[in-house]
Amino acid sequence: MSPTETPVRDPGTATPGRARHAAPIVPGSRGRVVGIDAARGLALLGMMAVHALYVSDAAGAPTWVGRIASGNAAALFAVLAGVGVAFMTGRTRVTGAGPARRAGAALVARAAVIGLLGLALGVVTDAEVAAVILPAYAVLFVLAVPLVLLPTPVLVGGAVLGAAGLPALSHLVRAGMPPPVLDNPSLGRLVTDPAGLLRELLLTGTYPALTWIPYLAIGLALGRAHLRSPRFAAGLAAGGAALAAAASGASAFLLGPAGGLAALSATSGLDPADVQEILASGADGTTPTTTWWWLAVDAPHTSTPLDLARTAGIALAVIGVMLWLDAVQRPSLRAAVTVLRAPLAAAGAMTLTLYTAHVLFLNSPFDVYAPVPGYVVQVVAVLLLGLAWRATAGRGPLETVAAAAGARAARAVSRERGSTPS
Repeated sequence: MSPTETPVRDPGTATPGRARHAAPIVPGSRGRVVGIDAARGLALLGMMAVHALYVSDAAGAPTWVGRIASGNAAALFAVLAGVGVAFMTGRTRVTGAGPARRAGAALVARAAVIGLLGLALGVVTDAEVAAVILPAYAVLFVLAVPLVLLPTPVLVGGAVLGAAGLPALSHLVRAGMPPPVLDNPSLGRLVTDPAGLLRELLLTGTYPALTWIPYLAIGLALGRAHLRSPRFAAGLAAGGAALAAAASGASAFLLGPAGGLAALSATSGLDPADVQEILASGADGTTPTTTWWWLAVDAPHTSTPLDLARTAGIALAVIGVMLWLDAVQRPSLRAAVTVLRAPLAAAGAMTLTLYTAHVLFLNSPFDVYAPVPGYVVQVVAVLLLGLAWRATAGRGPLETVAAAAGARAARAVSRERGSTPS
């Protein structure tokens, strides 16, 4: 679901120096950051694995797919959404009333396209087959509107505070809310239950956008950083891995020696087997609100502080490794990296289109495969289609629609302000 990386700028105001600063060029990438596209490609394959394969076994224990991809792929997508927003806004803080209006209009227009697409997919997609992330992704684009106005240090500090405070606020607020439906958001529900739909998209659903703001802020700050620096990439990979390990270690301590698991078992109101299943394989976006000890969990899709920290750390580590590979200099090794990553990066440049095709395939009569062969077929198809499309057409079709909507909205705001007496 990559937003296109066309920056929103003031017409006629960009100087050559600013243009060079705003365009993240990597040698041989034709203006795109190959490491970011490759990370998007990995996120896409991870989401496809979660949908096509089993994330837990009959006993409720996580499979290798559940351990590697569940929760991590979605978080990687969310962080990369922030990176994409940074690219759209010239990789710098948006300042001034005019640029702010244009950036806001472009983001909202893109959100509308992505959201409507996601709601349409929700009409034909059973949540047991695939939990469609696009409507929540669209909400994140709207939430990014004020974030692009903030300086980078504020974004980083806000991400840390948000990761700690937003899950606690959600825990408090959700205690008085009805339980989520957890069906895929759809156009029908937009008409019949708009308040309930908005509540799930923001707080109680599988991808609670308000709680996920830290992912967005981290990605936005990252997108403004020195992405071509090998030292930065290595530090990002090491720091992300350390953050993920620290979060998992903190959760293990809180649930073990600190007595959290015993407290959960005694006060959660759930069967002990259900508690163990949540701890092992994760939840459906949020945890129960029966006890504050739930916030010590780091399991997938629990949206707790430690889950956000662990998955954000993994996302940063993956992005760091992909960016570090951009800087490989030895000719033979660089050639191998280029060849191996080319299909991944090509697919990552059009994830909105390929994700949509993947969801439609899962709900079509063409999906006659067992899980593993079906996943292999889809991966091969996605990688080959990405390569072929990039070589012949360039930008993906749905990416083109979203970019056109954003550009048109930005132009409309400019014309409207230009015709208004000051």
